[in-house]
Amino acid sequence: MSLVLPSDPSIVDVLRGDRTKRPPVDTASAAGLRARLEDGIHDIIGPDLLASPLVVRPSSMRQIAHASDLSDSTLGLIRGALVTQLLRLRLVGIVIENPFDDAVAAWRADTGAGALLASFDQLDADDRARLATDVTAHDVTLSRSFAELPLHWMARSCVRASQRLAGGHVVLRDVIDLSIGMTGSDVAAVVLVDVTTSPLGEGAERTLRYHALVETLRTSVVPLRSAAFSSATGELWSRDVDPALLTRSADEVLDVIRELWRTR
Repeated sequence: MSLVLPSDPSIVDVLRGDRTKRPPVDTASAAGLRARLEDGIHDIIGPDLLASPLVVRPSSMRQIAHASDLSDSTLGLIRGALVTQLLRLRLVGIVIENPFDDAVAAWRADTGAGALLASFDQLDADDRARLATDVTAHDVTLSRSFAELPLHWMARSCVRASQRLAGGHVVLRDVIDLSIGMTGSDVAAVVLVDVTTSPLGEGAERTLRYHALVETLRTSVVPLRSAAFSSATGELWSRDVDPALLTRSADEVLDVIRELWRTR
């Protein structure tokens, strides 16, 4: 696990690393991981037919870590949504003049009506002012840590993924805040970054493993690295993705499914 401070010129440069030192592309691990999950799910739920699927999300990884995460509060969720919009705007080269106002405008255009946006509209003037100050501070960290990305790096934001297991009785859902690189190379090339507005903790570590697992199942190609970045502290936790990391994540997913089954 590596730690990069915000004084570094570009976190992305660190994550991409030296191409000549990347491992050969791994297209063999996905099948074994899927089989491990399918066998584990069968051991948990047996042959039962479910009226609705058990759904695993990145938030499930934080919850099973028993992390007290301020980002799960309503204000925290709003802050996270706004910081995500700022990241998206920066990735496409838009100049940010007023971080809070620009983020709100982009959020409204992207989301439309919704419960979280309704909660934002109900904030009083003091809460909105504090939120604006907070979001602006997070944007300063983003601007220091993420330099402009070259087009050939194929950076994408808010990449959604869904994987059905056990005949659709279990669904793994995911959203990657930042994905860099593409499959199709002879070496591992894809880097996944989870951006959180909270300090990094055990939940963040589980989440970055989950992103790597879902990406592997979705593409049948193991990504190069998975990372978690905190816009609160400027910390970056980065892990090279290997079979041990993916197997650990599969077991963590089975733990979540076991708890979902117990409390359904």
